Amino acid sequence: MTRWSESAIEAQLPPETVLSQMEMAVVVCDRFSNVIYGNAFARRLFGFDGDEFIGRSVLSLGIAEEDHAQAAELARHVLKGGVWEGTFSNIRDDGSTVYTRAHAVPLRHPSGAIDGIVIFAREAFRSNQRDQERYGLLERVGERLAGSLELATTLRQMADTLVPQFADHCFIDLFSGDRLIRRVSRHAGGWSPPPGTWAEVDEPVSYPPGHHAAKAMQRRDAVLVEDMAQARYAGPGQAADDMGVTSAISAPLLARGELLGVMTLALSNLSKRPDPHYDGFDRDLVGAIASRVALAVDNAMLFETERETALAFQKDLLPGDVPPRLDGMQIAWRYEPARPLESHGHGIQTQVGGDWYDVIPLSAGRVGLVIGDVEGRGARAAAVMGQLRAALRAFAQADKPPAEILRELDEWTRTLSPARRSGRADEDGPRAPLVSCTYFVYDAWSRVLLFANAGHDPPLLIQDGQVTELEFDSKGAMLGVRGSGVGGEILFNEESRELKPGATLVLYTDGLIDRRPKADGDYYTRDESRRMVREAVAAAADGDVEAVAEAAFEAVPGDIDDDVAIVVIRTSPEELAVEQRTFAAEPIMVSEARRMAAQTFASWGMEPEQAELACLLVSEVVTNVVLHAAGSPAPRPEPALLSGAGLEDEESLLDEELWDLGMELGRREPQVKEFTLRLRRGSESIWVEVFDSDLRLPRIRSAGETDEGGRGLYLVDQLATRWGARPTTDGKAVWFELPI
Repeated sequence: MTRWSESAIEAQLPPETVLSQMEMAVVVCDRFSNVIYGNAFARRLFGFDGDEFIGRSVLSLGIAEEDHAQAAELARHVLKGGVWEGTFSNIRDDGSTVYTRAHAVPLRHPSGAIDGIVIFAREAFRSNQRDQERYGLLERVGERLAGSLELATTLRQMADTLVPQFADHCFIDLFSGDRLIRRVSRHAGGWSPPPGTWAEVDEPVSYPPGHHAAKAMQRRDAVLVEDMAQARYAGPGQAADDMGVTSAISAPLLARGELLGVMTLALSNLSKRPDPHYDGFDRDLVGAIASRVALAVDNAMLFETERETALAFQKDLLPGDVPPRLDGMQIAWRYEPARPLESHGHGIQTQVGGDWYDVIPLSAGRVGLVIGDVEGRGARAAAVMGQLRAALRAFAQADKPPAEILRELDEWTRTLSPARRSGRADEDGPRAPLVSCTYFVYDAWSRVLLFANAGHDPPLLIQDGQVTELEFDSKGAMLGVRGSGVGGEILFNEESRELKPGATLVLYTDGLIDRRPKADGDYYTRDESRRMVREAVAAAADGDVEAVAEAAFEAVPGDIDDDVAIVVIRTSPEELAVEQRTFAAEPIMVSEARRMAAQTFASWGMEPEQAELACLLVSEVVTNVVLHAAGSPAPRPEPALLSGAGLEDEESLLDEELWDLGMELGRREPQVKEFTLRLRRGSESIWVEVFDSDLRLPRIRSAGETDEGGRGLYLVDQLATRWGARPTTDGKAVWFELPI
């Protein structure tokens, strides 16, 4: 070992000795932002005599109240592994203010886990107190303005930064059209001006000729009034000596060559400063601040215009504010767009998302329900959401099963791929939007819920006083996965549940349970959020569907940083009126079906004219089914292709010849054909369904003058509110709707 290394070891000092001699404050906090260590320089910098700040919140270091939100953001950011740097205003025990430049890093355990926060701080300026305030103010203004794109938040933060550190009064007036409107009126110490003195917030402002604010806008430069006692302005309530104002500066708010408004700062007898007057240096400083404020205001106004446009666009693509009235179920829904995130180091989330939901009336009173989320944000996500909703509505009208609907929607989603549209299907990278959704079909008369899932969170089910998740046998892959180059064949499984009377489903998108901030700067986990939502929904289960939706939305504290869509469906506690009977598909049964319909309609209290019309249409649909059942050819075996002289080929040919000759050998017994007539009654309509085993869907054809048939479906089309046909597992169903 060399002599140098030996002396180095002898000179090695313990960490505490090194930290105590540092000309920089070192503060260590745990994960809950409580101080667990502070070196000697930290005591001197923050004005402490001893260790009284140990074990207390980092806010106990005298961080000014207007910087508390910034301190909370620091903790959140660093505890997630980031670093943070910025300026704080700290108030010492003696009442003096010191601006500190802080740098925060994570405190890591040897395992790599984050145990806390280490903060390094120094005095931002070493000149006199007033210079500290001036230069520190400009830096802090820039930091504050970089954290928001909301106009109201931008103006509020500006006023909080300027009052009382630099001014006793702050006014910000912005033009709305050709009128100047007061947007900020902030005063030190909670003081309020006497009525009629100054315009209130949201009131128009009219400055008299020669007023320093009017001069500032006219000259487009900051105007200083050093001694307000010497200034006089015409007009009521404008005498500065009556208000105790000692000095004022007005600066125009200019952005892109356009005058947005004016900002006025004033000192008064409220001030605790030795000399409550501004000077020329202050005027230049306020001019620089006004330039930054104007740029931030301009950006915020552009952002709000863009956001309002996007929200209006998305609102037009989603269902209206009032859910439809449907038989056998109550519905409430709620959509909340995320607010822009004001975060240091995270960027600002400025755009709406692609959350979507819909309620789709289907045949015979059945209802299609969907909840989903398009991955990403902004205009593309909203546009994809709108196209998805339109496509799903079109697919749903065919009355196909939910799993088949999702397969068609998946194929349609993949057609949105830019690479696929341009024919470059071999390119790497995402090729289609990813979409999670669940599609349900609910029959209120049978209480059967059919559904298929595509990677979406399961809804909550309130039944028998218990709140559980509606279990999915298969979660399914998101729509568009194959189009993004992930996975092979995607299968969507259809499932069914029978809902009990009064059961409630709560459908939601993941914005409800994702990334909600805690008070300590951490975030709730998805499991914690789910638990809180379940508990809130359980507490509100006895209320109406609107109360359940509100309880679900308010369950998890903290601002949302993703859009939230909630749909609540409650089944009827009472059974709905339905009659059903199966008949042989014979002409004589047409009158029997009509007789059953007439008796049922009479028992439901239908008007005779409406009942007669309904019976007429029943006869037409049933007659159509019977005629096609009687006229449908018996199935024939497919002829075998002669690919050789095998035994199977010979037997197949023999069977075909015997069939054609009408011989008894191999003849099948004719199948007895039937049809089922089902009648449903709702609050405003009746539905008639006729089921049979024929797979051919009916269509309207033009009947000639001498044709004996072909007019039945034409009558149904002309006289019914709606009609249609849908495939079933063993045939088809023809249906129509009439008002009552």
